[in-house]
Amino acid sequence: MTTQIPEPDPMTNVEVGMRVVDSEDEELGTVAEVKFGDPEAITAEGQRSPRGMTEHVVNSFTGSEPDVHPQLEGRLLRTGYIKIDAKGLFATDLYAGTEQIHHVDPDGVRLAVPRGRLIPEV
Repeated sequence: MTTQIPEPDPMTNVEVGMRVVDSEDEELGTVAEVKFGDPEAITAEGQRSPRGMTEHVVNSFTGSEPDVHPQLEGRLLRTGYIKIDAKGLFATDLYAGTEQIHHVDPDGVRLAVPRGRLIPEV
């Protein structure tokens, strides 16, 4: 009898600064943030990191992460995501959910989807 060993979660190998490439070999930018989620959570309650006074002040000016439509925010907080600092001066940053990561290797993060399937920052 053979036992299937589950593949490790690719998120555990993602690091800030890694290069990100989509499924069509387009280089999108670099990882700006990594957020692990709890896929068994029913709601996003408690998924945000505790915040200190400094973070509250910064967030009042910059907003909190993930900076997406509220309906998508809950899903990203529950499942986890990476924020991609998109290439280009006026490029909109993007979010990729854990399930959209194909694999991670020394060359960076390879996504399982094209750019158009990612969630843009609002």
